[in-house]
Amino acid sequence: METLSVRSQSIWAYLQLMRPANILTAWADILVGYAAAGSATVVMTVAVGDWSLSPLAPLGWLLLSTSGLYGGGVVFNDVFDAELDRIERPERPIPTGRATLLGATLLGASLLSVGVAAAAQVSILSAGLAIAIALAAVVYDALGKHQGWLGPLNMGLCRGGNLLLGVSAVPALVLERWFLAGIPIVYIAAVTAISQGEVEGGKRQTGLLAIALVLLVLVGIFSLNGWGDYDWHSVLPFAGLFGMLVLPAFAKAAQDPSPTTIQKAVKTGVLSLIVLDAAIAAGFAGWPYGLAVLGLLPLSMALARLFAVT
Repeated sequence: METLSVRSQSIWAYLQLMRPANILTAWADILVGYAAAGSATVVMTVAVGDWSLSPLAPLGWLLLSTSGLYGGGVVFNDVFDAELDRIERPERPIPTGRATLLGATLLGASLLSVGVAAAAQVSILSAGLAIAIALAAVVYDALGKHQGWLGPLNMGLCRGGNLLLGVSAVPALVLERWFLAGIPIVYIAAVTAISQGEVEGGKRQTGLLAIALVLLVLVGIFSLNGWGDYDWHSVLPFAGLFGMLVLPAFAKAAQDPSPTTIQKAVKTGVLSLIVLDAAIAAGFAGWPYGLAVLGLLPLSMALARLFAVT
């Protein structure tokens, strides 16, 4: 029984490294890209009773791909920060010894490999995007996060690439709709910028910059109106919810840039990515699809009670 308990604790530790709550936010990116590619009608058709699953195969592979890419990326975050975490965050799995550095490295590499292999089942372009995302994630973990403004941009590129990975369900549309990546790039840059004060506290100016970037994101999602079948009326309720969640949290972090306040703002910012994605998805595919994407939020919040988000 004692051996079984130790093994269970070890498995739990490696799950903690993967940050399951965050992986669902990556799923939301894929669902947005899928909608932007015009493929969301396939999902809605299945939802109302056509149970032919073969048209959904690309979506399944891309969801598996992003799970591997995001999971592998955050595992390597703890691998590269192992020594620093022994000082600043000794409660994490590697510093406590519940997960080994070798085990975490193997897990991260395996997850990234799964992410690329799954994307390759959709198209060569999808595989190329997955490789680029994996490389960007590792660069961020190893170097980018310590390079001032380049860190937020680096992380933003990971999430923007993830949205385009969803678009690659229809490879021909990636070059046509590449600009959509700019929205998560700007937003995640805001979240990453404010997160730089999680341990020692941040700066008021950083919080104000993050607020400005969020407002720019809101302008961006409404400016898509008129692009194909994009309808801003469907976007409105989701965008309102997004603003109500993120702006007060970021404003509080700007007013009181203490580690605790910033950690709460970052957690809100990460989970609210699902709401942002729901808003864009609703614009491309209607409010029922946006509501389906938003359904990931309570699941992610439930997992966030069990696993760390930051």
